[in-house]
Amino acid sequence: MKLFTIGFTRKTAQKFFGLLRGSGAKRVVDVRLNNVSQLAGFAKRDDLAFFLKEVADMDYVHVPELAPTQEMLDAYKKEKGDWKQYEQRFLGLMRERKIEERLPRSIFDGSCLLCSEDKPHHCHRRLVAEYLQQHWGDIEVKHLT
Repeated sequence: MKLFTIGFTRKTAQKFFGLLRGSGAKRVVDVRLNNVSQLAGFAKRDDLAFFLKEVADMDYVHVPELAPTQEMLDAYKKEKGDWKQYEQRFLGLMRERKIEERLPRSIFDGSCLLCSEDKPHHCHRRLVAEYLQQHWGDIEVKHLT
């Protein structure tokens, strides 16, 4: 199974949709907690679903079970928290939610996890991909940057 990840920050629409089209992914799985922010530009939920279909012939699905809680986000972003602590809390949340059991594999096959962070290094989309890879074992992860 191939699973891609992408963030939209610091990308033009041309770069963003070009990377998605070139990947061969068939669906974007939005793992953001807040997907309607005005700051998101072309990546707002309704606009994104439209553009993905029109520009890249891709489906869109929002899966908030793959997002951190608002409390976790605030502790890390607003309060300038420690990445390692955030990572451990988020992975604990994934275990608690049992995403590997509750979410069908078909959602992820040939999909691209989306969030806002430009690079995957300090981003929960990478943690989701690695968590699923660890539990399912047969996932090839590629970060689109």
